[in-house]
Amino acid sequence: MRFLADENVSRLVIERLRDESHDVLSVAETIPGAPDDDILNAADADGRILITEDRDFGEMAVRQRLALRGVILLELDRLANAAEANAVAEVVATHSERLAGNLTRTGGGGRGNLRAR
Repeated sequence: MRFLADENVSRLVIERLRDESHDVLSVAETIPGAPDDDILNAADADGRILITEDRDFGEMAVRQRLALRGVILLELDRLANAAEANAVAEVVATHSERLAGNLTRTGGGGRGNLRAR
């Protein structure tokens, strides 16, 4: 799968998904400091699902019905980076066929709450 990881996404999450053969670009590596609109445009233009901890993207996806490939909203505030990487990898593995075009909120333990836009 193709992902764009926002600047707030742990390096361990990015590395874990890359280790599992996913195509992951990082905002920090490609367009550091970019405004939200530019990040959304970059994800859409390249056919990538956005991974972020920024709830603004979830709101934009649902309320504004933006034409996004999908958003994974990380709600993992209490997890260490390694546990966060495991949780994200589990959600991607478990829900891969349903990530595109949806807002997916994830907590610990590999739980993904999908919400169609």
